[in-house]
Amino acid sequence: MLPAIPAFAAASVTQRWRRPFPGTPDQAAAARRFTTMLRSGRPVLDDVLLTVDELVVNALRHTESGQPGGTFAVDIVSRGGSVAVAVNDEGAPCEPAVADAGDDAESGHGLRTVSLLASGWGWFGNDRSRAVAALFTPTAVSLGEIA
Repeated sequence: MLPAIPAFAAASVTQRWRRPFPGTPDQAAAARRFTTMLRSGRPVLDDVLLTVDELVVNALRHTESGQPGGTFAVDIVSRGGSVAVAVNDEGAPCEPAVADAGDDAESGHGLRTVSLLASGWGWFGNDRSRAVAALFTPTAVSLGEIA
C-alpha cells in the first residue's frame, strides 16, 4: 500500500507550471533547471531538485518515456508554503515502488530517497500514462537540516 499524500495547507493563491521534455537523458538537467528557475530561494529547494531528478531518471529508465520518441512532463504546483512536483511519463507495465536496494547497490534508491525527503508521495495511472508526485509541506524536515 502506498503512503497517503498529505493535502495542501489552506491558501488563497495556487501557482501551477507544466513543461514537457523529450525523453532523452540530457533532459534530466533541463528539468532541474526548470525547477530551479521556479523555486529559487524557496524552502527545501535542494530536496525538491533531488526529487525531480529521481522521478525523471525513473521515468527515463523504467517507462516508455525513455524509448525513442518518448516524452515526459514536469508539473510544479505551489500553494501557501507547500509545493508538489510530479513527473508524468508514458507508462510501464510495472508499478512504482520503494525498493529494498542494498547500501552498495548502484540503483534502486530513488523512491526511497523521495519517500525520506517529501511529506508524502504517490502515483496514479497505468501502462500508457502515469504521474508520480511528491508533496513538500512547511513542516517537512530537509535532510540538509539533519546533518
